Amino acid sequence: MKFIFADSMDYVDPHFNFLLDRNGEGRRPYWDDQFPHEILGYAPYDGMLVSRAIVGDHRQHGKYTEAQAMRFRRIGARKFLRLDKPAYSQLTLMGDCGAFSYASMDEPPYTPADTVEFYADGGFTHGCSIDHIIFEFDATAKGFSGGSDQARDRCELTLELADAFLKASRALGAGFTPIGVVQGWSPGSMAEAARRLLAMGYRYLGIGGLVPLRIDTIHAAVAAVDDVVRYQPGARMHLLGFARVEEIEQFSRYRVASFDTTSPLLRAFKDKERNYYLPGSDGRLQYFTAIRIPQVFENNALKRQVQMGRLKQESLVKMEALALDAVRRYSQRAISLDTALSAILSYARPVHWSANMTEDALDRRMAVLGEHYRRTLLARAWERCSCSVCASSSVEVIIFRGSNRNKRRGIHNMGVFRQHLQDRLAA
Repeated sequence: MKFIFADSMDYVDPHFNFLLDRNGEGRRPYWDDQFPHEILGYAPYDGMLVSRAIVGDHRQHGKYTEAQAMRFRRIGARKFLRLDKPAYSQLTLMGDCGAFSYASMDEPPYTPADTVEFYADGGFTHGCSIDHIIFEFDATAKGFSGGSDQARDRCELTLELADAFLKASRALGAGFTPIGVVQGWSPGSMAEAARRLLAMGYRYLGIGGLVPLRIDTIHAAVAAVDDVVRYQPGARMHLLGFARVEEIEQFSRYRVASFDTTSPLLRAFKDKERNYYLPGSDGRLQYFTAIRIPQVFENNALKRQVQMGRLKQESLVKMEALALDAVRRYSQRAISLDTALSAILSYARPVHWSANMTEDALDRRMAVLGEHYRRTLLARAWERCSCSVCASSSVEVIIFRGSNRNKRRGIHNMGVFRQHLQDRLAA
């Protein structure tokens, strides 16, 4: 089962100065920055996925600058992502349309013809048909019953677009493997969509709409499609936007060939507790909480308290510096854990304060946070990994503060996760 990383221009400045919180001198974004496979020295994934919506065009504003989007189309995905070295030649390059970006529209902004052209020009190895996401899901609906008018319309439109997309890719001889996207409002409707896609000629099906679903409903959807796919020689599935990566090995029972996710990266700075991964002795991943030390001048909660007159900016700047110094000195074994924790939590208190919170409630929050931080510090988690991110960043990787630290931690997580997945699937 291949782990495909859904990229969103997730690179870091290799010359970032942690002590000054400043990018390298004369840094040029993208040109001087490094993608995960560059900073680690190996690819922590089996391939990368790029959405049209991320690249952007005249119809949809993306995350790429106009110059970057033009260069991407001119030189192709592999060279743009700097995957054009021999070591990365076998990595999958998958494209999709980014259905979440146009979910509020009546119809997708793309056509089958221009989507085939996008994949062909980009040199993708795999390309997903255009889909229109369905947010509702009823696991109890039987067969093709149920579903709102909108859900049924989107299901039919997705199938019509898939048919036209496959015909266009064949006519162009585009050179990529077409993936027919399944959308539905129930297990039965997704199974029916899969049948129709296989009848069109697809042998690779992408199951969409999984992001908001619970793990039990994801199983219901995948099992229903699997019941169709298993009887078609050579047919397989891809899970689009699979966020629940801790449960991915459960899906090895199905004919799932690949899945894409950003979860290991995003958990580094969007999860409340599980920010830093390490392999565990019991075959499971261990999770540690990163230590939040936000920048005074960038944190909205702190800026509001200064504006309210509750705190002085000078005092906050001093507390911030003491917290950073405490983490670094603890890492150097120059101070005790309790001394470090005291400085960290003194700054954490105003960071977590809110006008509608009582002092008792804030005390309880600090107590819980203190236990999480104590566990991270006591484990000295950043010393237990030899990847290039941790080796070069040391304790800075465990500090929750700014994109360059947070994404480095996420890149570390990807390397740990991929190795964990390979070990578990091989067991």
